[in-house]
Amino acid sequence: MAPRSLGEEHLAKAEKKASSSVGWFASSSSKWEEAGDLFQQAANAFKVEKRWSESGAAFEREAACRQHANEMNDAMNAFHNAAKSYKKSEPEAAVTALHQCIKLLVQAGNFRQAADREKEIAGIYAQDGLDVAKARDSFVRAGDWYKQEDANATANQCYQQAAELSAGLQDYQRSMELYQIVADWSLTSPLTKYSVKEYWLRAALCSMATGDLVTTQRLFDTFAKKDVTFPSTREAKFAHELMQACEEGDVERFMAQVYQYDQVTKLDNWKTEILLMIRKALEQEEGGLT
Repeated sequence: MAPRSLGEEHLAKAEKKASSSVGWFASSSSKWEEAGDLFQQAANAFKVEKRWSESGAAFEREAACRQHANEMNDAMNAFHNAAKSYKKSEPEAAVTALHQCIKLLVQAGNFRQAADREKEIAGIYAQDGLDVAKARDSFVRAGDWYKQEDANATANQCYQQAAELSAGLQDYQRSMELYQIVADWSLTSPLTKYSVKEYWLRAALCSMATGDLVTTQRLFDTFAKKDVTFPSTREAKFAHELMQACEEGDVERFMAQVYQYDQVTKLDNWKTEILLMIRKALEQEEGGLT
């Protein structure tokens, strides 16, 4: 029989302590505290051994012990540590551990930390396209919590990521709404005001992708009222020319505008993809979009 590793030794001691009965002169709380310490030692030893699943599971056992001992802050940390270990091999298990951490944080009223953990969940789901829809929803939820805690810049970053993912899901309506939220907050700060025209361009493109050009025109009117300089920007002129090409069902005019804009300002992958979607819809329509 192969000798036990250090992680396995600590785990065996932790299991024995957790399953032991409480003596006459000992308290239940001290039993769970000791068991929690042993599970933590086992989890850290497994990390050294790069046995990530075993490490995550041991941290979760630690968290359960901390809860039995009514050490909720330590339980939160244990669930978070479990997620860090699980990320290496079992992303879904990492998400489950983070949800447990968030539950405790919300109960304690620590919404800023809950937002941090929800943002981690979004990152796990977004990585390698594990579940883009869940990533989008987690970014929105994190953004809402950050906004509630007046961390508006971080909230805006989350909403922006959610908007990009929504367009990738072809949920252009939701993407358009989120870009408007991002732009509205960006208008309030001199440091971010310069980026508003980019967000409004993206919102307009999302509107065109839905085929609702009435809403697109309404967006132009709204944006012009919020910033009178917007209609004179390259972004606004580009979007307006595209809308007119869509109204006329003129694919050649549409592509000519895309080519001209790209010569001066290189189109990123996000814009390229949505423009291709709009073009495809144009080619399938007779007489343009309505």
